[in-house]
Amino acid sequence: MAAKPNELEIVRVYDAPVKLVWEAFTDLKHQVNWWGPRGFTITTKSKDLRPGGKWIYTMHGPDGVDYPNIATYHEVVPYERLVYDHGGNEERQKLFTVTVTFKEELGKTIMVMLMALDTPEAAKEIKKFIKIANGNSTWDRLGEYLEHEITGKDPFIINRTFDAPQAKVFEMWTDVKHLSKWLPPKGFNMELISGDIKTGKTAFYSMSNGEFTMYGKSHYLDINPITRIMFTQEFADKDGNPAKHPGAPTWPSQMISTVEFATEGPNLTRVTLKTEVHGQATAEERKAFHDEKSGMMMGWTGSFDKLEELI
Repeated sequence: MAAKPNELEIVRVYDAPVKLVWEAFTDLKHQVNWWGPRGFTITTKSKDLRPGGKWIYTMHGPDGVDYPNIATYHEVVPYERLVYDHGGNEERQKLFTVTVTFKEELGKTIMVMLMALDTPEAAKEIKKFIKIANGNSTWDRLGEYLEHEITGKDPFIINRTFDAPQAKVFEMWTDVKHLSKWLPPKGFNMELISGDIKTGKTAFYSMSNGEFTMYGKSHYLDINPITRIMFTQEFADKDGNPAKHPGAPTWPSQMISTVEFATEGPNLTRVTLKTEVHGQATAEERKAFHDEKSGMMMGWTGSFDKLEELI
């Protein structure tokens, strides 16, 4: 069912059973590890998970600012449905009411979240605020936490929904004339030096801002039309030989990324990118990857903003 004009919808598919997703979403021993945008932590004063109960907590921003919150629960149906008011505290009323449903299919959990506001205008304003505050990274952090709980791995995950058909969004990732326009950091141009974006092929490319040039390679392990791309990445020198990150000597030598494309609604496509350290890596390199997740989020957000403009 499509969201109403006064509602915002978020859909996530987690590779985890519904029992674990529900517990991660509702149990404080889990929530403390992921709740809030990247860089945030939380402190709970009290939590009463039942209709009429409240969760009183404070979110601590990376800039040192505290954000008191009181969530009031209206419906609690274990493993299926949760309804609560969000964004209120002792000094202000709720910002919106959240309805979250959880459904397990083939071992994965589909989480659908509807945020209902008083008016369509209020919904538009909250949508802008959530983007500025990187609010949706909360649900990416949940995905990372769930994967760590199940596999012990430490991935970076980011999602974005684009207003375009799935085939079109997929094309923007696999046609270099499109990819080169949105993937590079702001102020950089991308050029394919050799290779191709095809299964089994390696793309050797450069990114330059006129004063500084860096080189990289992406080896495409699997390209499944309009649904999935898997590739490894590594930095290289101008001759295509393996090299370390030009600005971070402790960065892992190789990473592996999986990009999944899914239709989310009429003319809407959700892209889910997961990147992990690949191959042999030291503890120092793995820590560097973990500590730079906020930076990766900002980099990919900038690229996705450019992609959004193109399509």
